[in-house]
Amino acid sequence: MRNFIAYTAARLLLFAIAFGVVYLLGARGLLAAVLALLISGLVSFVLLSRQRDAMSASLVRGMGRLRGMGERLDAGAAKEDHLQQTRSGAAPSGETERDGSEPRA
Repeated sequence: MRNFIAYTAARLLLFAIAFGVVYLLGARGLLAAVLALLISGLVSFVLLSRQRDAMSASLVRGMGRLRGMGERLDAGAAKEDHLQQTRSGAAPSGETERDGSEPRA
């Protein structure tokens, strides 16, 4: 999260600087905003490559952790289901009810 905040703050700072320069050169309104956006985008592509790479790496690590958490939850749920079946002595789900009758639809 820290890398994301640092990169975003740097991008906003570059935009503000570019807007100020374009404004001082005489562009106003929407034209100044568009020119500042283009200039700050090009400058950030060159100057912020290291921060962008760090942010990307941290996002990939975060996504890996989220995927791992889903697998752990699935494994825990399967273990819990297995324990409940062995404790009650019931057949696997869907075959019979507790009283031995056929499952209801």
